[in-house]
Amino acid sequence: MRKILLTHSYFLRFDPKQWKQQQPYPPLGTIFAGAVLREAGYRVSLHDSMFSESAEEIAAVIEKEKPEYLVIYDDGFNYLTKMCLTNMRNAAFRMAGIAKAKGCKVIFSSSDSTDHTKEYLEHGADYIIIGEGENTLLELINYFNDNEKTIESIPGLAYKNAGQIIKTAKREVLKNLDTLPMPAWDLIDIKPYRDAWMNRWGYFSINVATTRGCPFKCNWCAKPIYGNRYNSRSPEKVVEELIYLKQHYAPDHIWFCDDIFGLKPGWVKKFAAIAEEKGLKIPFKIQCRADLLLQEDFVADLAKAGCDSVWMGAESGSQKILDAMDKGTMVPQIYEATRLLKKHHIKPAFFLQFGYPGETLDDISLTIKMLLDLVPDDIGISVSYPLPGTVFYEKVKDELKQKANWIDSDELVLMFKNTYPSQFYKLLHRFVHKIYRGKQATNSLKNMIAKPVSINSKELKRALSILYYSPTAKIYKWRMKKHEKLHVA
Repeated sequence: MRKILLTHSYFLRFDPKQWKQQQPYPPLGTIFAGAVLREAGYRVSLHDSMFSESAEEIAAVIEKEKPEYLVIYDDGFNYLTKMCLTNMRNAAFRMAGIAKAKGCKVIFSSSDSTDHTKEYLEHGADYIIIGEGENTLLELINYFNDNEKTIESIPGLAYKNAGQIIKTAKREVLKNLDTLPMPAWDLIDIKPYRDAWMNRWGYFSINVATTRGCPFKCNWCAKPIYGNRYNSRSPEKVVEELIYLKQHYAPDHIWFCDDIFGLKPGWVKKFAAIAEEKGLKIPFKIQCRADLLLQEDFVADLAKAGCDSVWMGAESGSQKILDAMDKGTMVPQIYEATRLLKKHHIKPAFFLQFGYPGETLDDISLTIKMLLDLVPDDIGISVSYPLPGTVFYEKVKDELKQKANWIDSDELVLMFKNTYPSQFYKLLHRFVHKIYRGKQATNSLKNMIAKPVSINSKELKRALSILYYSPTAKIYKWRMKKHEKLHVA
């Protein structure tokens, strides 16, 4: 039986911001593929590059395992792999070159290889999987094994034939996710993940997917793998996996890494009931939209199930910008969703995006006002990042001639012409973080004054941080003013 070596192209060390953050999650998409291949009887091993120091480490693994195929299968559930960072692309090319030199067939499945098929086929790929990958990969390996099908009959593939790039028919997404086996968790060496979390944060978080896809149409959001369809695993299957993880790895926390958690009517209520019946309550965080968090019974069910944090795609406090993004949400909904989450003791967190075309200082001020009005528990800030296949990309693609991808997730370069120069937005990113943390510090200080008997070390430390954040925010504001004058009319 043919032997397959799986890996992925996300190297934590190649992304300095994420390496410093120390919140690694196993490559969930990769081990889903491993489970499907093993269920079909293939011998599968995994080279997990998450903590690797170089792409060249794959050479020794190939020497040891002697696989016929190297499958570089990225985790489509992790937003970092969707960003198509050039550090990771170059690592993928190096791994493919090493595998080819050692006689392996090389198969890719990733957002980046889907978007840049020609470049990957020129850098060692024999086949590229387009779209949802497990069934395409299995059919491709079966083809090599028995040749009962023609290669052209396998949907979801790109490859070269006589120097021409061939793309087969589109692969339809899998509707019944319960037909998939549980991810092959045993392929992962969980220790470095646990150590990273425990050493930096004092608890261990692990990732689980309950759905695939997102039906909403934000015009900057790329969906090359799962598309606009939204399909769910059953609550029973998700609880089954959580029980397995609890028994084997004892996580303290779960990240449900769905683009949108719990969209299917009644899903969260049923999940909460089954988890309670099984005596399972592990704190978890999710991603959701403001307009989906306006029903109090839904928020209450999230709390009952164990949700302790919701990351909202707030994006902007300017309705003009939300409308330009085709976000489909309203600023008042962000305020109301935040109120309901706090009422039910769930921590709200905001994704914010600056630099969308047409954004002015007035729009930026509205976003900052919203942030300081609501003071979420945490924030993540980015600048607008055009990815192939999006309406946004089509609007600005002619301006991406010199640079179309960031090197790592902290580069924060605006790659198209906008209201202000690129450096302004990088300074804005730092400034907003400082004033936000300063507001949190001010609130802690007020709480300490109002309730001195409830003071704890964490709140005291946060209150004292105002001595740092207040002056540094002023410095960044002064530096931003210099770049404002370079306004592009």
